[in-house]
Amino acid sequence: MELNRPQIDIGLFTNRIEAMKAFYAGTVKLAFESELPISDGFKQHRYIANGSFIKLNEARDPLPRRHPGGYESLIIASNLFSQPEALHDPDGNSIVLVPPGRDDVNQVEVRIGVSDVNRFGAFYQAAGGTDIGHNRYKIGETIFATFRHPLAKQMKAAPLANLEEVVNTIAGIGFRYVTILVKDCDTAFKVMTEAGASIALAPENFGNHARAAEVRDPDGNLIELLQRLT
Repeated sequence: MELNRPQIDIGLFTNRIEAMKAFYAGTVKLAFESELPISDGFKQHRYIANGSFIKLNEARDPLPRRHPGGYESLIIASNLFSQPEALHDPDGNSIVLVPPGRDDVNQVEVRIGVSDVNRFGAFYQAAGGTDIGHNRYKIGETIFATFRHPLAKQMKAAPLANLEEVVNTIAGIGFRYVTILVKDCDTAFKVMTEAGASIALAPENFGNHARAAEVRDPDGNLIELLQRLT
């Protein structure tokens, strides 16, 4: 799976967009990048964290609370901090700011509560991740760190019909998906499914600008594979 950009994006949903924007811009000191509609009832506000986009998806309708496990917390390297600082955004999501190089984090680390760390280790390595030890795997510059969560479950879900259905299905408070920018969406989709991911949405073009697919990791957490066409 060849990456088009070595930094992985992280998407979350919220009903408290103004407070969330103030936190990520003011407290975390991330630069605002852009704003765009993504689906009926949703608007995306994008902030840059060392090359990754933190995507704040504003929801018009009330969102459910997140289920246990999954994308639990985000560690961001920041030159503004000489010691780790643990924070919570207005929705209660865990954010840790660390000096660059602390525990090998020079960009971003995503911590994931999983049902089976060994199964996830095999999955990430089969998908092209590099094992850096202690249940941590690097894809591009981004680290995925797994830990056993007692309430995490292996969940199976049927493929979805379209991107709008994907958004409506995953929408909930908290970190809900990651986006990997790839050179070839179809090849990346094949690599991921052969590694053990299940299909949420097969590759398809979105206008003339992008080709995308959605897959689920062994516990059902969503991974978006995005290829820019122009």
